[in-house]
Amino acid sequence: MKIISTNIGTPKTFLWKGKEETTGIYKKPTNKPLYLTKNDVLGNEVSNRLNHGGYYKACYLFSAEQYPYWKDLYPDLDWSWGMFGENLSVSGFDEREVFLGAIYKVGDALVQISQYREPCFKLGHKFGTQKVLKQFIEHGFGGTYVSILEEGYVDIGDEFILVERPEISLTVSALFQLVFAKEKNQEMLKIAAKSKAIPPKKRILFSNYIK
Repeated sequence: MKIISTNIGTPKTFLWKGKEETTGIYKKPTNKPLYLTKNDVLGNEVSNRLNHGGYYKACYLFSAEQYPYWKDLYPDLDWSWGMFGENLSVSGFDEREVFLGAIYKVGDALVQISQYREPCFKLGHKFGTQKVLKQFIEHGFGGTYVSILEEGYVDIGDEFILVERPEISLTVSALFQLVFAKEKNQEMLKIAAKSKAIPPKKRILFSNYIK
């Protein structure tokens, strides 16, 4: 896994159902190092602190290998890295092989794979249609947030070096699919409910599905 683009968002305002909304999802490549703090990426717009930023959502990663799929679906969009609102566009990021709770050294920072990304209407606004939300969920590769265990700079070309991985865990893709599955796998629910890599409220949510 290697960083191929560092992306920063600036605030953008739009009307949604008659209400003015501000978003930081419109990210563009910076060609500069990013400083990862315990709660966010320094200098990055986080318009809604209730649902974005914070310890469990400090930085968002998205796989460069997923871009061709979406470009085929939406060829007329103005494509650049950061299109999905990710701070770090990462090559070699196979969500079927990266595990929740895994700890990586990248650049000067130490990060832990954290919670899943739940797409909202702001992604739909950026893509020009809300149907992209269903497509995003059905495709099954939503990227991942990371928690920052040690703050530091990361830059293009920095590789993710695995430091530690839980003995029992779920892959990033398995966790994403579990969240949106109508029939949820009971063993996976038990693993997710015990993972300290995701917020306590989310652990409780998974626990409520256990029969």
